[in-house]
Amino acid sequence: MEDYVYVLDFLAKGRGDVPPHKRYPIVYGIGENQFTLLELVPKDNISVNIGERIYVGKDAGKRKKIKKIKGRISYDSLTSTAHGEMPYVILDIVHDRENHFIKFFNNAPAISTRFHVLELLPGLGKKMMHDILDARRKKTFTTFEEMNKRIDFLRAPDKLIAKRVELELTTPDQKYRLFTRPPISKKYY
Repeated sequence: MEDYVYVLDFLAKGRGDVPPHKRYPIVYGIGENQFTLLELVPKDNISVNIGERIYVGKDAGKRKKIKKIKGRISYDSLTSTAHGEMPYVILDIVHDRENHFIKFFNNAPAISTRFHVLELLPGLGKKMMHDILDARRKKTFTTFEEMNKRIDFLRAPDKLIAKRVELELTTPDQKYRLFTRPPISKKYY
């Protein structure tokens, strides 16, 4: 369960592809813990901004802007605006949860004798993986900036994480899921 979501899109008048008598305001958001894509119904006369962090947890008294969680949705159900904003919002979440993702780099295990979890990050090959493993054996990482300084040719480890999250959300048939929940089953689309 996600307690907070970041807003990907806000449709104050509802979806345009729905008949007018069935329209209601919709917020599309992405959860900060498992990057769950959600469709939310805002409270009346509330405005939200793209990228805004909003509480959606179980405590209804703490919910200032969201009336209810309509449910999980697939990437394909999002608006084009949400698709466009997603990379930026995911990167914001990665920055806000830097300690969590640094722990990932410090603790990422091998999947098999020939394949390592770090190799699942887009653009990270065997040489860079070995450089990261060697550096973390000497001393654990504390920040993304420190990783950049300690490992030659590693640029933007935060963006590597963000790209992997985006890949897991946009490609539901991924064999390995590092950061996201498995996609919702087809019957809910």
